[in-house]
Amino acid sequence: MSLANSGIMYLMAKSILVANWKNHPSSIDEVRILLSQMAKKGVLYKKLSLFIAPPLPYFESVKTRAKTFSSLASQDIFVAPGASSYTSQVTPDILKSFGVKLSIIGHSERRALGESSVDVSKKVRAAISAGIIALVCVGESSRDKDGLYYETLRDQIKASLADLNDKKDVAKVMVAYEPVWAIGKGAEAIDPTDLSQSVIFIRKVLTDMFGRELAQKVSILYGGSVDASNAPTLVEKTGIKGFLVGRASLKAKDFRPIAEALIAK
Repeated sequence: MSLANSGIMYLMAKSILVANWKNHPSSIDEVRILLSQMAKKGVLYKKLSLFIAPPLPYFESVKTRAKTFSSLASQDIFVAPGASSYTSQVTPDILKSFGVKLSIIGHSERRALGESSVDVSKKVRAAISAGIIALVCVGESSRDKDGLYYETLRDQIKASLADLNDKKDVAKVMVAYEPVWAIGKGAEAIDPTDLSQSVIFIRKVLTDMFGRELAQKVSILYGGSVDASNAPTLVEKTGIKGFLVGRASLKAKDFRPIAEALIAK
């Protein structure tokens, strides 16, 4: 096993927490304050595999100020169709130069802008080829009483992971289940039993695609709304390996209890 692969396996062995800052905070000063507050609990975060995915202009600050307790992540990755120039795009080699270890791919907000599962599949391949962990987001926009949303989930998983050329690369992929209806402030909270069933279903689809042994190596995270009140229950009763956190990751006091829930697992 190469040093790069062994590093990836080490990061994926522990409980996983991914902070997706999206287009926040609004200034570099706020970033420095947030990182300073998080650093006070650095010993806590070292017990996890913590990834911080900030806006690109904040990469250097996060890399420098959080390097002792987290790894850098990106909110997307660009697949260059050929050797040329692509204004505004950030290619895998640039991400690697910053030390990016993980890339969030196929987030529901990206899919809402028109990104297809075919696009996601190409990005997954690009990330893995660059030695970057691919965190692949899947999830239904709504639920129906007949369970037809499972077909949507199955189709997303199969199409998003269809471009894996070597099945052993499956071990370098994580899946984030992010039901759109359970995301955002004021969103409907997911029932732990429902989340558990979704995790089992995702694992079954992965097993059908890659076999039981490989499927068991894929970490499944929850990417719906999570906070101090529901994190412990979701960790304890659903089979998830960690969380992909948005809003709560922007306040150190809100983020810490989520990490603590994972450590107590």
